This record gives sequence, structure tokens and C-alpha cells, in this order.
Amino acid sequence: MKRLEYDLHIHSCLSPCGDDDMTPGNIAGMAALKGLDVIAVTDHNSCKNCPAVLHFAEKFGILAIPGMELCTSEEVHAVCLFPTLLKAMEFDAYVEKKLIPFPNNVEIFGKQLICNKEDEAIGTVENLLINSTEISFDGLWDLVRSFGGVMFPAHLDKNANSLLSNLGFVPPDSRFTAAEMRHLNRLPELVRQNPYLEKCLILQNSDAHQLGDIKEQGITLEAEEKSVEGIIASLLKGRSMGIRE
Repeated sequence: MKRLEYDLHIHSCLSPCGDDDMTPGNIAGMAALKGLDVIAVTDHNSCKNCPAVLHFAEKFGILAIPGMELCTSEEVHAVCLFPTLLKAMEFDAYVEKKLIPFPNNVEIFGKQLICNKEDEAIGTVENLLINSTEISFDGLWDLVRSFGGVMFPAHLDKNANSLLSNLGFVPPDSRFTAAEMRHLNRLPELVRQNPYLEKCLILQNSDAHQLGDIKEQGITLEAEEKSVEGIIASLLKGRSMGIRE
């Protein structure tokens, strides 16, 4: 069993709310400086910077998982992680067709920069990526699993765009096995209110939009092996794997 320093929710400069210096190379470099073992760059409704992220993570000796932070039709944010870059890009193409089209206003929302493996901006996404999609939370688990991936609701303790803030409860037919919180001190309260969470692996990620906000060492994730498959397997097992300080 391996205990891995992780951050599975990071935004690059592709997210309009991400700083321009959140390039794939800078993210991988900062994660290496902070001693992380595993990262996932999960931009809003897009995986288009995942190819460059995986390239730079390999150069820095870090495991990178291709992913996305999807906004459902209920405006619930969920982190989706995939076993391969191919599956992530197939999911990206699917989500692109389900994104409610609305042109991005750079002056209001920020740039949406696509980077290459030289860490250069080579293009932008025209439609605003922080919009909701036509994908419901109810169907998201099965959808992501059909691409070989795993999903978990993001920042449960946030007052906006979380499962609990937007729906007010955990749907009784939910099947997710992990969930994310920003502040673990609220976990006992949320578990009392939502007993479903007792069986979930609770993650603490950074949701970083700036380089300095990428997660520090301290809370680790247990996995059978340091691999994408090993991380996804741990998330699928839920609380039986656990996180450790």
C-alpha cells in the first residue's frame, strides 16, 4: 500500500477563472516543488489542456490523471477523472456538444487558453466554459463510468455550485464513492446531516486557480500502486481506502 501526496482538483489557464500563469508546465513544476506525487488538472467543462499537463508531469516525475470539473444542468460541480488521455478527450468531445453555448467575454470572465507541449498558448475556447451543461447529476456517475472513469462531487462544503448547496441533499439513488471537501473540520456535521457520506472516501483538494494555492503536503491518499489505475481503484473503493494525515 502506498501513501501518496495528492491534489486532484487544479485549474489551468484554460479555465476563465484561472490565472494566465497556470500553464501546464508551471502547474507541474509547482506540484513538484511542493512534493506532490499525484495531480489532476480539472478545468471547467474541458480537458483540452490535459495533453500538455501529462507531458510536463512526466518530465517532473509526477503522476497526472486527465480530468475535468463538469458543471451539471443543476449547476452542481463534479470532478471527473479518466484512465487514459484518449478517454478524457472522448469525454471532452461529448461534453462540448452538451455545453450551453454562450460566447466568452474575456474582459469579464478571463481568458480560456489552450497550451501546447512547449507551454505556449496556441488557441482559446470561444464559448464560456463555466456555463452549465445539459448533463444531469443523476446520470453523471453512469456516464463517466462508461468512459472508464470515476466522478465525485466537488467542494461539498461550498455555498455555491456544490451538491449540497444546489440540491440541498444527497440524492437517495446516488452511487458516487468519494466526495471532496474544502475544510475537513466540517466533515462530522455534514455526515450527520447526510449519512450517505459515511461510506465515501473524503478528499481534500485545492481547487487551485493560482500557483501558490496548489495543495501542500500533509494529507495523503492510499493506493495499491502509484498509477492512474491505482488511484481510480482507490476512489471506487470508497471509505475502505481512506486518507491519512
